[in-house]
Amino acid sequence: MNGLLGSIGVWVGFVGALTSAVWAIGSLLRPATFPRFRPVVAIAVVVSGGFLALFAMEHAFVTHDFTLSYVAENNARETPFLYNLSGMWSALEGSILLWAVLLSLVSASVILVYAKRREDSVVRWATAVLFTVCLFFFGIMVGPANPFSKTVGAPPADGAGPNALLQNNPLVAIHPPLLYLGFVGCTVPFAFAIAMLITGRVGEEWLVATRKWMLVCWTALSVGIVLGAWWSYQVLGWGGFWAWDPVENAALMPWLIGTAFLHSVVVQERRGLFRVWNLSLAVAAFALTVLATFLTRSGVIQSVHAFSASTLGPLLITAFTVVVVVGFGLIAWRGDRMRSPVGIDQPFGREGAFVVNNLLFVGFTLVVLLGTVFPLLYEALKGQQVTVGGQYFNVVAMPAAIFLLFVMAVAPAMSWRSASGAVLWKRLQLPSWFAAVTMLVTVLAGVRGVLPIAAFGLGAFAAASALRTLALTVRTVRRQGSSWARAVSGPTAGGMVVHLGVIVLALGISASSAFVQRTELVLLPGQVKHFDGHQFEFLGLHDFKDSVKSGTEVLVKVDQGGIFRPAVSSYYGRPVPSVGTPAIDASFRGDVYLTFDAVGGTGSQSGPQLIPNLPNGAVALGIVVEPLIGWIWIGGLIVGIGGLLAVAPRRKRRDDVGGAAQAASPGTSPSIDLVQS
Repeated sequence: MNGLLGSIGVWVGFVGALTSAVWAIGSLLRPATFPRFRPVVAIAVVVSGGFLALFAMEHAFVTHDFTLSYVAENNARETPFLYNLSGMWSALEGSILLWAVLLSLVSASVILVYAKRREDSVVRWATAVLFTVCLFFFGIMVGPANPFSKTVGAPPADGAGPNALLQNNPLVAIHPPLLYLGFVGCTVPFAFAIAMLITGRVGEEWLVATRKWMLVCWTALSVGIVLGAWWSYQVLGWGGFWAWDPVENAALMPWLIGTAFLHSVVVQERRGLFRVWNLSLAVAAFALTVLATFLTRSGVIQSVHAFSASTLGPLLITAFTVVVVVGFGLIAWRGDRMRSPVGIDQPFGREGAFVVNNLLFVGFTLVVLLGTVFPLLYEALKGQQVTVGGQYFNVVAMPAAIFLLFVMAVAPAMSWRSASGAVLWKRLQLPSWFAAVTMLVTVLAGVRGVLPIAAFGLGAFAAASALRTLALTVRTVRRQGSSWARAVSGPTAGGMVVHLGVIVLALGISASSAFVQRTELVLLPGQVKHFDGHQFEFLGLHDFKDSVKSGTEVLVKVDQGGIFRPAVSSYYGRPVPSVGTPAIDASFRGDVYLTFDAVGGTGSQSGPQLIPNLPNGAVALGIVVEPLIGWIWIGGLIVGIGGLLAVAPRRKRRDDVGGAAQAASPGTSPSIDLVQS
């Protein structure tokens, strides 16, 4: 029954999307032939089909319906309920289903929001593009990625169960959906960009209107990426959070382009500049999400994050090519119409800062893109495999991040269309002193190295500048009698909160990467050893077994405080190697990260590695001490909060509000729209 309901849902979604796409385009090209198109009814059919398929698959997982091959391969009777639910998107076909459902929901939201303007040609073309993208993903499910098509004639008594790495941390239920929502959200700016180019209405109205949609998906993508880094840190046992893996890069690239778009579209709204650039960014962001889908779902790369090999590669790379050719082809076709009526009056004003900001983000995107696809191109041309290591990316990433902190500090204090050194220094004087004091304190605290000291100094500089702008905004709004809730929400305040989150995150990355200490300690029962100012006492081994897994854990007392239990586990069902589970002594100052690497002895077992040259009963513990790494997760949380505040309804501008802001800080506009650098 689940297979039948799911197949019906997939076909309803596909037929609904096909009919709607054809009807929407036909009503635009041949209105006399096609009757009136009703997008609300059409999207309701697509959403209903998607939800029917989603419900059927989730019900199959919860009830352990092993007649479906997809369920038998990714589920087991003893799988906990949370991982039953998340198991739906833990493999290729289910992830495409979740993607299609989220895409239909986002499309429905767009159609409902612009229902009163449904006769506008830009809205109609954007709707047609959204239905076309829905058609593509539902078409994949009808074809090679249908999770309901393969059945088992003689259902097994139990399934293989999820991959071990997908059932030992609850972030598996949060991280992938947020990433998918971020990817799917990039469809909206792309749809409106294509609609604007087709209709020739390439002014500011509609591209600026899509800014909030991009902000929603950017926020989801930001939090999703940070949660993915946290998941990697907690699960994989290597003590790191970002390895420049191709799949990690695939998620990072749309985020970088989306960040550039959010900044540069502010300039288009305020000054009418960057029309071609912003349309190009909207197309590029969506194209990179399609490329990310190709990298993770085609089997062309080997990664702990990637899905198994599939036949989707040609379809996805064709879709990527079509998006790039059509999008940038339309931009080239409409080039003459998109000339800005004005130019940059002062390159050292805020417009110039936004140009630098965009060059940083787009330039680094190109670096990441080259490092990600180069191994694929090299293998295709030479027939040999090569890898691009993290050192390649870090050479550019660290200097770019340092310079970005400087731009984040200076840009909010700059004025539009003018540049006065005296006024700029007046606004940045207090942040500059705060940065100088911070750098002095870090040096006195023993911090060494140009980049770490510069990161702390510029982080303090940028934080003080963001707090200044936030305080000015809140004070201006409060003077008009608005509540605190309204004063701290909206594009300006939310954008500065995002800046603070990015600064905290950047400092966490800088400190944990620059000052990380690693070692391996061999301990006998009852033995105490010290490393990097911490004390470790080995209390003994403990075997455990439950309905899902069995294994061995080490009892370790850290700093005469709590007892931590790094373990090695074997999950039942799927034949995979033993999985290590680290133990983390986390604090605001930093983490002590412990892994169970080996135990002394001989023979064979499925638990921890046996090393003959270790004394019997001795264990080898991996120790990683990482200062301030928790700031990364805190910064991600602040970014998410700031993104939600920025999405809040914009307050109406008033002349007296502007006057108050000008009085508070001469030459500064009170409306610093969205996220700024």
